[in-house]
Amino acid sequence: MKRTWIKNANIVNEGKSFVGSVVICGEVIDEIIEGNEEPSASCEEIIDAQGYYLLPGIIDDHVHFRDPGLTHKADMHSESKAAAAGGVTSYMDMPNTVPQTTTIEALNDKFADAATKSIVNYSFYFGATNDNVSLLPHLDKQRICGIKLFMGSSTGNMLVDQLDTLKYIFSHAHMLIAAHCEDQEIIQANIDVYKNPYEDDLPIHYHPLIRDKQACYKSSQLAIELAKETNARLHIMHISTDKELELLEDKPIAEKRITAEACVSHLFFCDKDYERLGTRMKCNPAIKTQTDRDALRKGLTSNLIDVIGTDHAPHLLEEKQGGALKAVSGMPTLQFSLVSVMELVHDGWISIEQLVQKMCHAPAELYQIEKRGYIRPGYQADLVLLNPECSWQVTNECIWSKCKWSPMEGQTFRSKVEKTFVNGTLVYNDGVVNDQYRGQALKFDRI
Repeated sequence: MKRTWIKNANIVNEGKSFVGSVVICGEVIDEIIEGNEEPSASCEEIIDAQGYYLLPGIIDDHVHFRDPGLTHKADMHSESKAAAAGGVTSYMDMPNTVPQTTTIEALNDKFADAATKSIVNYSFYFGATNDNVSLLPHLDKQRICGIKLFMGSSTGNMLVDQLDTLKYIFSHAHMLIAAHCEDQEIIQANIDVYKNPYEDDLPIHYHPLIRDKQACYKSSQLAIELAKETNARLHIMHISTDKELELLEDKPIAEKRITAEACVSHLFFCDKDYERLGTRMKCNPAIKTQTDRDALRKGLTSNLIDVIGTDHAPHLLEEKQGGALKAVSGMPTLQFSLVSVMELVHDGWISIEQLVQKMCHAPAELYQIEKRGYIRPGYQADLVLLNPECSWQVTNECIWSKCKWSPMEGQTFRSKVEKTFVNGTLVYNDGVVNDQYRGQALKFDRI
């Protein structure tokens, strides 16, 4: 098996940083060496990483690759290329596709499709609905990342709004429930308040007023009450408000049954950016105030927020036309997630060690992913080499997502992904994606 020696890197792993080497043997990490000692055996390839960070591959627990059925705007192949270019080595894809991933047959079809298309590693959520709860006991816990529960409607409406059904899901899931939390009654009441009956839309700056703080808080509060009542494993996706942080506990993941994710969009933008970006930054839950954004950033320094994801959700630009009611919600950010969070490191909001905890270690621990998320001997060699001091600007030409736009266009970043390894294979190297490699299905260490 080929041995690759990555030397002189600033390795960031398990809460510390040190200069040293990592040796890859085949698919796995073989050696981790502090200092400048040489490997125990000869290596066919040597990469001098002096001045670069070597991190575990990013694990994104929240993407929408639009495959199957919506492949005019994205598919597993195109978006996994974007993942590789951004240092993301594993992803977990959402069920609101066409058909929806709400049957075991549809779930099996997605796994089979990914094996032929995906350049990085993958898993898929099973979508809970008002009508399919009888299937929950038949799901394979070692194969499926979790149950996706929409307690608020979004793209491809899969809203579960019957209390008896919600209680059944929380009681019978027996694996992680990833919840989208927005209260639909509050949202509709806000629409009725703001909408002029003689007009069919509202300007985009009404979006965070319609999908407001209270809609998020009330729904998250209900999810947490149900989780505590049933002892379910709940993961609240895309926390967007300071008020929701009051519902969360500051303690290690291993001691929690209820965890939370913040997304790059809510950490990077605030409502002041609607004037500049318009509907390009429209997403659900809505991006809210600078106070909310800064509270989320501060939440990363504790255990209130456990994971950073993206909610990567490509649409064609023509689908983003309109305002708060008509433009579709979602934006492509996956390729730029790592470098976006590195901006928070540069600006002193979090440390590089905290970035690795939230984007690599925590997703692996939370979902109980086998042998990924850490730089450890015997673990799969999912690694990213990052240049921490490289100023560059996002242009349309560098975007790998099929939709060919991003709200990050024109943004100058101070860090750059140089190389991405997936299972020991170099899949991204200085602007070039290895189009032929295929990733692996994630496995979960659950009883």
